[in-house]
Amino acid sequence: MSNSVDVLVGRRLRARRRLLGYSQQALGEACGVTFQQIHKYEAAVCRLSVVMLWKLATALEVEIGYFFAAQSDDEVAIARRREMAASREEMSRQVSDAA
Repeated sequence: MSNSVDVLVGRRLRARRRLLGYSQQALGEACGVTFQQIHKYEAAVCRLSVVMLWKLATALEVEIGYFFAAQSDDEVAIARRREMAASREEMSRQVSDAA
């Protein structure tokens, strides 16, 4: 069962990955694990080892402490904008495919 620290680390991991535009697959390859394992870390289903936390921090170009800090408003806004842009692109592709 996950605790609040596991959840916080998972959320920060997902936020940074999305901010940089990495897929779970790409991040997993950079760290030597599967995309399913990255998903489990982000969902706080599995706990991260210190070594894996270091690999993730290196791949995401942050200090390890980043995962334990509260998310800034700027990071939240940037992540939301990227998600909205990706949704718009997907909708445009679907409309084009339907035409």
